[in-house]
Amino acid sequence: MSLEIKNDFGQIDISNDVIAQIAGGAAIECYGVVGMASKHQIRDGLTDILRKENFAKGVIIRQNGQDLNIDMYIIVSYGTKISEVAYQVQSKVKYTINKTLGMSVKSVNIFVQGVRVMNV
Repeated sequence: MSLEIKNDFGQIDISNDVIAQIAGGAAIECYGVVGMASKHQIRDGLTDILRKENFAKGVIIRQNGQDLNIDMYIIVSYGTKISEVAYQVQSKVKYTINKTLGMSVKSVNIFVQGVRVMNV
């Protein structure tokens, strides 16, 4: 599926993978996020942290008219407050999608798939 935006100059089609890449990049920048996890843990591996080019595997984009619903699967750092990390990811993803694409994000659902100890 793709997102279609029509304006006076023509039509723009934005793939869901592009939206997933933008959302994943925004999530990774948040403090306490170690990485993105796959939404299909059994098939893709339980302990794999997705690299930048595979963020689409850890993000589900659902469209409802002009509103977007985003499901994100993340791995958080040990010792961080999970609820605060999830809130920061939600805020950052909503802001980034709004600024980059000019679209409203109705919901960002965070699924914490694991906790990792980071070497300092």
